[in-house]
Amino acid sequence: MRIVRTVSEVRAAVTGARSGGGIVGLVPTMGALHDGHLSLIRAARAENDLVVMSLFVNPTQFGPNEDLAAYPRDEARDAELAEGAGADILFAPPVAEVYPHGFSTSIHISGITEVLDGAHRGAEHFDGVATVVTKLFHMVAPDAAYFGQKDAQQVLVIRRLVRDLDVPVRIIACPIVREPDGLAMSSRNVYLDPEARERATALNRALDAAEAAVAAGERSAGAVIDAARTVLVAADIDPEYLELRSPDDLRELDRVDGEALLAVAARVGAARLIDNRILEATP
Repeated sequence: MRIVRTVSEVRAAVTGARSGGGIVGLVPTMGALHDGHLSLIRAARAENDLVVMSLFVNPTQFGPNEDLAAYPRDEARDAELAEGAGADILFAPPVAEVYPHGFSTSIHISGITEVLDGAHRGAEHFDGVATVVTKLFHMVAPDAAYFGQKDAQQVLVIRRLVRDLDVPVRIIACPIVREPDGLAMSSRNVYLDPEARERATALNRALDAAEAAVAAGERSAGAVIDAARTVLVAADIDPEYLELRSPDDLRELDRVDGEALLAVAARVGAARLIDNRILEATP
């Protein structure tokens, strides 16, 4: 695996692969890799001739009171894990390579960035995501890009970006990877002390309770959300949001008819965690 740090280097590597007819997969990350990230690399490895993993802690998607400075960083560890999972190129640019002096462009996607994480972190969070992902797509020019379903709203934002701007990239959303006790894998799980780590498992159990309610025939959004909220309250967790929305456009739903996205965010100890589940009402 090669480590490259400039746009010219990563473009040269991709051009070399394409000259032989190869297809290119991109796995964008902010590092602090865990098995969720590695599952994305493995998925890309199975479907592409060249796999590029980007490692860039993007400052523009962090708010002023968020954890940019504290976000875990260990490039040597990430490089070893990425290589083991099948990455060919680790693209790890410095901030000045991505945002050179005088950079003044931002991409805003309206309609799906103002709710859920956008409502609590600010719509500028997704402006930062959309801008850096657009830059990565232009830098690497992948045929496909791989993202985790844990960040369900982010996946929708990127799909809308690709559709609206005619970007020729297939967006592949890969399933959430969980710890044995059900906690969704996240780079921020390292912030959890043992007591908070145990409480955090309530997020997945809350989604389980909602799913069980739907399976038992419940269709009212309020009742399904209440089933999940009861589990969170028992674990002394007050969610930032716990909402039932359309998985296609994030419209708020009052019933589970067909598929519905139940999304949750909560602060547990020192960590802000998110999780979600697609609930499906079968006839």
